[in-house]
Amino acid sequence: MLADPSHRAFEALRAEIAKIEAGGRAGKGVLAFGIPELDRRLPAGGLPLGALHEVAGGGAGAVDCASSALFAASLAARTQGQVLWCITRPDLFAPALFQAGLAPERVIYLEAGDEKTLLACCEEGLRHGGLGAVVGEVSRLSSTASRRLQLAAESASTMGIIVRRWRRQQDAADFGQPTAATTRWRVSPLPSSPLPTPGVGRARWFVELIRCRAGERLEFELEAPDAAGRLALPADVAYGPVSAPSWERRAAG
Repeated sequence: MLADPSHRAFEALRAEIAKIEAGGRAGKGVLAFGIPELDRRLPAGGLPLGALHEVAGGGAGAVDCASSALFAASLAARTQGQVLWCITRPDLFAPALFQAGLAPERVIYLEAGDEKTLLACCEEGLRHGGLGAVVGEVSRLSSTASRRLQLAAESASTMGIIVRRWRRQQDAADFGQPTAATTRWRVSPLPSSPLPTPGVGRARWFVELIRCRAGERLEFELEAPDAAGRLALPADVAYGPVSAPSWERRAAG
């Protein structure tokens, strides 16, 4: 079946807008989520590699940022090469990153004395060009600092990920300030996926794409990453709830 001409025209226009916003630079490739329902709604079919992406926790997770850090780890895990992870607090739990697909031998940890130094290290890491991704954890990200990181990511085709962390819930309002990040995500924990027997199922997140250059806002309920860093649509979301087995229905009757 041939594509709708109006759809082709729309996609061509969106590609031109993306090229203009990138200053005429060619695309650096994309990192697809592997979830068709999500990838087809992103402008390039995934996340641009040579770009800055911003992630924050939602609700109570805005302070502990566990979900947002694991979301960032799942993205970094599916890039090629070493990952530079910059922090100011030595509280990153490496086994959790491993469970999200980011193997310990791939991660270079850098502990900076303050956020200004951390952002400078992130910029140098992005400009290096030999890394798969650079992740930085900060509470504040100015428009100027984000623009420098975005340009550095574009220059070396390296994915930059900023994980926003706050010590107090009210400080999370800073996430509403504009930055130059290509995408901005908010990740909130949900009750885990149900199991047919007692136990704890795969963790679930409410994932919001609250800004996407040349794209639209999106909301998805997703399952947390597996050991390969892959997110997934929960089965009951993708296919609807599974009905009870016939023997259970007869017993209930």
